Parts: sequence; structure tokens; C-alpha cells
Amino acid sequence: MKRRKHLSQRLTQKLEGIDPISDTPLSDSLDRNEEAIRQAFVNCTDLITRKFYIYRSVPCLAVYLDVLVDHALWDDGLLTPLMSFEDNETDSSEQLIERLKGHLPSVVIPETTRSLKDAVQRIVKGEVVLFIDTSIEALSFKIKDNLQRQLDEPSTEAVIRGPRIGFIEKLSVNMALIRHNIRSPKLKMENVVLGSTTQTETAIVYIEGLASQNVVDEVKQRLAKIDMDSVLGSGYIEELISDHPKSPFPVIQSTQRPDAVSASLIEGKVAVLVNGSPLALVLPVTFWFAFQTVEDYYINFLFGSMLRMLRYFFAFLALSLPSLFVAITTYHSEMIPTSLTISLAAAREVVPFPALLESIIMEITFEALREAGVRLPRPVGQTISIVGALVIGQAAVQAGIISAPLIIVVSLTGIASFLIPNPNMSQAISILRFPLLLCAGTFGLYGVSAGLMAILIHLSNLKSYGLPYLTPVSPLKLTGLLDVFFRAPWNAMYKRQQRVKDEMELENK
Repeated sequence: MKRRKHLSQRLTQKLEGIDPISDTPLSDSLDRNEEAIRQAFVNCTDLITRKFYIYRSVPCLAVYLDVLVDHALWDDGLLTPLMSFEDNETDSSEQLIERLKGHLPSVVIPETTRSLKDAVQRIVKGEVVLFIDTSIEALSFKIKDNLQRQLDEPSTEAVIRGPRIGFIEKLSVNMALIRHNIRSPKLKMENVVLGSTTQTETAIVYIEGLASQNVVDEVKQRLAKIDMDSVLGSGYIEELISDHPKSPFPVIQSTQRPDAVSASLIEGKVAVLVNGSPLALVLPVTFWFAFQTVEDYYINFLFGSMLRMLRYFFAFLALSLPSLFVAITTYHSEMIPTSLTISLAAAREVVPFPALLESIIMEITFEALREAGVRLPRPVGQTISIVGALVIGQAAVQAGIISAPLIIVVSLTGIASFLIPNPNMSQAISILRFPLLLCAGTFGLYGVSAGLMAILIHLSNLKSYGLPYLTPVSPLKLTGLLDVFFRAPWNAMYKRQQRVKDEMELENK
């Protein structure tokens, strides 16, 4: 780790050392500015420099990266009007720039830059920089190309009822999707640039008056402390700003649904959007948040409550069912009916492995099949995962390597893990399943109880930006229980939101 950090620092120093422009101010000569820009973009074949005249006699130089600029908008919307300006007045360079701003179309909002470093950064971001002869100032225009895919359903979260639009890799589009849901001036979006090399644009989103100012300030501080060359996705930031990065449980929620982020913002949470990533980060969150979906609030509260309790039950099975099977069949066979004991004994008679090793082999095989189904191309992956599970399971039972009851247990465990809507929580339960199996194979039900107690203690010690992870169960908040184990009707939920809002206003004061 220290070696990687040292190499990262050396790379940053090396990049800064070859920077030919530093904070050099702009020159009043077009040729000098063009030479400096070309020196900064050596071996960049997509750099475009174009000279033309405005007001018929004033030389100008437009510089931009060909792959990042919308050519139709640049040629028709800006370049043509610039070249068509006619004026015989002779003004100073400063007056010329001000007069030029007044002649530009209303949709174009130019910004002024005075240093070569700032000009280079603007070019890299996809802007067009216009240098004017005899002027030590340059104008930059945001004419970014539409490098984005079409809005589509979230690929990581199934949509049954609700908006079928998911975030994409374009930060501005994602911000617009949230603005579309929350049309209020209190919705704040603050931009931060992360990564000394990648210059990744990041947005902190919250609703003023609903989000805790302490949480907002803490998010800003943690983002400001990120010192990396590259930030290519939200996963980088999630690990760096997490309260407990070594814990398997997610203390930051990631989602691809704009309606989920909007609902979280209304509840007083803070979101972090990263350019280049279709996943938004939501914080602070609790343990129960991982078992809730936005669709719980789109359907009848009775059905939504039933589904939510079903998720909790099967999450417990996904964590403990293999351990309970191993513990009972190995140490506590007297706890099950005699006929079932005889059936299990007959099924395991030809199996050469103990129940613990048998369970671990099958769990690892199941995880491998699931990972193969995810990583392979979608048409092939689904076939491999289904056919592979059927063929391997049937062959293993017929060969006497694995018992049929364990196949049922592992299959039910896998189905149970798919009922957890949060992929990070599902991964955490899959990881903890293995140490719990070891506890069951070593100490029986006493080991399972001790393992579950250790997990509960760990959960009790977790916090997400100052919020206890088991809130509102521990510490107990009666108003919050209306939206934990079941989903209360909307009239009760509205009263709860009003009480929570009043409590937050008192805390902010």
C-alpha cells in the first residue's frame, strides 16, 4: 500500500514537472499562445486550432479538442455568427471583448480566462477557447459534444412499477433527472473536481433545510481530502469517504434510480454524483435501508409490508440456513423428526465428506456459477448459470459426492440471496455465510448463536456519518418504526415525515 502511494506521488510529481505552462499568463500574441497550447498538447492529433477574423479585421484563434465538441453547434451556432460580425469601430482589446460578448447569441455564455493553465483545463473539459489578437484575455464557450447513451431502464435494479429511467454516465444528465423530480430552489448542487489527472467532476446534492448541515460539511471535507491521480467511478469515492471501509456491510447506498435518490433527498439525505458513473451514492443510510425499495411506496401498503417482511425472513435464511443445516445434522440430530433423520442419514450414507466440507464446496461452486453468469455475455451467461447448476448438481448427487438435501439447502439459500434488493448487502451476507459455517461445523448451534451475536454487535457499533446503523431500532425511535419492518399507510407516513422534519429543524437550530 505504501509502495502504491509512493508511486502515485512520484507520478503526480512527474506530471507536474513536465507541465510546460504552469500559471503562465496569456500573451497578447496569437502565435505565442498557439505555440504554448501546442506544446501542452504534444502528440494530440485531436487538437484543432483554427484562425479566422471577426469584425473583418481582428485575427482570432479558436482551440478545442475535436472529439469533445459538438461540431454542428460550433459551426452553425457560434462560428458563423462570429465571422459575420461587422463593425468599423476601433476599441481597445478589453472593449473589444466586452462588445463581442454583447453580440453573441443569448444561449452562449462566455467566460473569461487569463492564464494558459486555465485555458488548457477548459479545453480538456470540452470547451472552445477563443484567443483574440492583442488581448491578454481569452473567451471560453461550453459547446460539449453529446457523448452519452440514451436514457434506459436501470440495468442493476429491476423496475416493476415506477419511472423506467435510470442514471447514465453523464453528470449533467443525472443532475437534470433529479431536477426534474424535485423542482425547488432549495435543491442544492455543488460541484467538486477530483483526481489530479482525470479531473473528474463530482456533484454534492442535498435539499437545504432537510439535510443536516453537519453531514453536508462532513461530505465536503472527506471529498476534499481525496488525493488521487484518478477517480474513474463512484466506487473509488464510496470506499474513501466511508466511515467503515473494512466492514462488509454497506454504510453508503448506491443506486441507479433517480426516483430513489429523489426520495432519499426528501428524507434529508445527501447524494454524491460522479461523472462517468451511472450509480449515485446516498448517505447516511441504515441497515434497514438495504431491504427497502422505491416500489414499496408505489403499491398498496399491505402488499408492500408483506414483501418487506419476506425480504427480512429470506435474508436471515441466506445468512444462516447452511449453518443451521450443518449444525443440526452434525451435532443436534435429535432436534428433527425421526423419519427426517433417517432420510438425511440415508442420503448422506454414500457421501465421503463431512457436512461442513460438503457445504463449503457447494457454496463456493454456487458463488462461482453466479459470478460466471454475471461476467459472461448475457445470452450465454443465463444459459451457463442455469444449465451448469442443473448438470453439476444432478451429476454430483448421482456420483455420491454431494447429498440431495444439501442441494436443496444451497439452492434455497441462493434464491433467498436474490430477494435482497441491495447488491452490496447481498454480497455482505454471502461473505459472512462462510465464517458462520465454520462456527456451525466447530461448535454446533452454540457456534451459530455466537456468530450471529458477533454480527449483531458489529452492526450495533457501525455508524453512517454519525447515524447509528440500526436506527430507529437501536437507539429506539418510535416514529421511525413506521417504515422499517412494514410500510405504514401514506397518511401515517406523512405525519411521520412532518415529525422528523420538525426534529431536524430543532437540531439545526
